[in-house]
Amino acid sequence: MKRVVVGLSGGVDSSVAAYLLQQQGYEVIGLFMKNWHDDSVTISNDCPWLEDSNDALLVAEKLGIPFQTVDLSEQYKEKIVDYMFNEYEKGRTPNPDVLCNREIKFDVFMKIALSLGADYVATGHYCRKSEIEVDGKPVYQLLSGVDNNKDQSYFLCQLSQEQLAKSLFPIGELTKPQVREIAAEMELVTAEKKDSQGLCFIGKVRLPEFLQQKLQPKDGIIVQIDKDNSVYNTIVSDELITEEALSLAAKSIRYTPEMGKKVGKHQGAHYFTIGQRKGLNVGGTAEGLFVIATDVETNIIYTGMGSHHPGLFRKALFIEKSEVHWIRKDLALANGETMKVMARIRYRQPLQEATLHQFEDGMYVSFEEPQSAITQGQFVAWHIGDELIGSGVIS
Repeated sequence: MKRVVVGLSGGVDSSVAAYLLQQQGYEVIGLFMKNWHDDSVTISNDCPWLEDSNDALLVAEKLGIPFQTVDLSEQYKEKIVDYMFNEYEKGRTPNPDVLCNREIKFDVFMKIALSLGADYVATGHYCRKSEIEVDGKPVYQLLSGVDNNKDQSYFLCQLSQEQLAKSLFPIGELTKPQVREIAAEMELVTAEKKDSQGLCFIGKVRLPEFLQQKLQPKDGIIVQIDKDNSVYNTIVSDELITEEALSLAAKSIRYTPEMGKKVGKHQGAHYFTIGQRKGLNVGGTAEGLFVIATDVETNIIYTGMGSHHPGLFRKALFIEKSEVHWIRKDLALANGETMKVMARIRYRQPLQEATLHQFEDGMYVSFEEPQSAITQGQFVAWHIGDELIGSGVIS
């Protein structure tokens, strides 16, 4: 019997993952990750991890599998929370869920599981894994989940071959309603439980409040840039082939206050992200205002009116060399090579037609259609068919 450690989060997905593995004849152990107990940063008055670990324990008891809690809060603080604060302070927008999978679940947690004699680690992610042979060696593929509405392969876009080799995703072939049905049939306490929103494993957190406890508020101004501003007259070539043309298309516009008019005040540019609409509290405009740029140096937020404002759109983005990551190393591009792919720049975005262009200093991703709110610090992931083959941090 192969031994599998399941990351039981106290949610319905991981509960059903554990049950399915048991049905498949694995020896299953449930492990709950406790990732937070820093009282200096309150997250909410109720304590979600206690409730979650309790639910995880009840599921383990129901299934008759061993269960224990591991405290990873120190590593989580260092690798995820501190990193997030640093990124926000620099005016970038990190994706803590992608990092949590790369650094915690499939690294720190996986090492603990393997030290318990596990052959595999399993999670309740909606994605699939398969194995092919390349030059006589096994190569693992990360595939989209069958449930298009719930596919979570994007959150695993930074995994390596070594991590995938030891991973199992038991619910990847199922839809969410099927998962809930199985949980109800098995009378699992999590069957009707709502999906958790918020930071990976911290619980019911709202990001602005969380950030405000560490990053000091400071008053700044909100500037509105008109859509007809001459700054948008730079002609970006339709033929994005040369490094120069790609660089121009990927470049963020440097705004200055003189380019627009002051329309309001804010509490700190580092709390805002490109494409954000909520929280600006500026009234009296014909359409909603969207953040088109933030400048944490001068503490100014630049906005544009309406979701079609030219300041929101770009045709290309750049990934620094050290941040280009291939799950399928055998498909990696050499300098000067290009590849047609389908890509997305955020979770749940429909896949977009794109081309990868590899150069000495890094990679450009150019899109067939201009993309709204390309955001520094977020991840772009690229697919061939339903296989996610690589990703990178948008610079």
